[in-house]
Amino acid sequence: MTRPAEPAVGISEATLRYESWLAARIPLLKQDLASKHQAMALGTFPFLRATYYRWAETWRALVGDVAHAPPVLAVGDLHVENFGTWRDAEGRLVWGVNDFDEGWRLPYTNDLVRLAASALVAIDYQDLGIGPRRAVAEILEGYRDALDAGGHAFVLAERHTELREMAVHRLHDPEHFWQKLESLPTVKAPLPRSVVGLLRRALPEHDLEIRVVHRVAGLGSLGRQRFVALATWRGGRIAREAKALAPSACSLPAGGFALRGSGDDGTRRVVGRAGRDRGARIYYEDLLRRGVRCPDPCVGVVGPWLVRRLAPDCSRIGLNALPRKRDEARLLYAMGWETANVHLGSPTWSAVRADVKRRRRQWLYDAASRMVDAIERDWRAWRAHA
Repeated sequence: MTRPAEPAVGISEATLRYESWLAARIPLLKQDLASKHQAMALGTFPFLRATYYRWAETWRALVGDVAHAPPVLAVGDLHVENFGTWRDAEGRLVWGVNDFDEGWRLPYTNDLVRLAASALVAIDYQDLGIGPRRAVAEILEGYRDALDAGGHAFVLAERHTELREMAVHRLHDPEHFWQKLESLPTVKAPLPRSVVGLLRRALPEHDLEIRVVHRVAGLGSLGRQRFVALATWRGGRIAREAKALAPSACSLPAGGFALRGSGDDGTRRVVGRAGRDRGARIYYEDLLRRGVRCPDPCVGVVGPWLVRRLAPDCSRIGLNALPRKRDEARLLYAMGWETANVHLGSPTWSAVRADVKRRRRQWLYDAASRMVDAIERDWRAWRAHA
């Protein structure tokens, strides 16, 4: 098999193009973007998490036939740290995908290849204790089994003992979570219109005394506005966040913006649009409500904002927050299964099941390995540029 051609645009130019496109849609915070750029240079795993726009631009050409697959409403930016816990309407602790910022209609293989590639990167960067081929095999087996079974949500109160123990490990010290939020400075600048109202309406009582802070979190969405209302309610602390939403990087037109000339610092400058968006719909709400899920009743999309409850048991789970003694194989199997839970919300799921069964044994490992090679090349180029 011939090696795929290198992307025509380098990672630095692709980053400028994407951020210019995004800045035309929502306000971006320069200081947070600078932090994101620094994090991208730290290693391949944070680089992968921060650069979904690059993946969206290159993955089809790099994986070839793997990208020719039935479409689903996909997560898009799926990786091994895009999972967390929340409480459903019955108060039960649920585990699953907890971020749909980049939701888009894509071949189902996008999510599987990206999840598998992130696992391969995490084996080295995050000391994930499992062999590369077995890691990918567990993801694929979980995905296939879920499609065959019709899926089921991960309600941790009654089943999935090992997964529950891994997920609740970080809940042993809730004070750390609240101290981190309370240490954030109060927002002094005027808030965007309607944000305070959105935050107040999300609280259990609308007239509570609140302090609004700016939270710096994530990597892919770092640079967007995030406002958190902190309050005390009936003896305990509570928090609600409003995060700015934007269309997926998949909607960035192939031509993006025209980049010509240079400024005093030698960087390229945006001088005009080179194309139009191919539909700028935001699919976050669709993904929250579709599929095999137990939705979080405190999460919703209101206009251009995602509003949600923040709490120690309602947040993303980083690999470094898991216990040292853990069953990586079971965790990756569950991630594959949960990916199918999301895809089962699309009417094409039966075609997906047939397609995944016809593929040769090593297709996912080979495609993920190609993407890891591309990620490492881009990261080395970014680090040299940074």
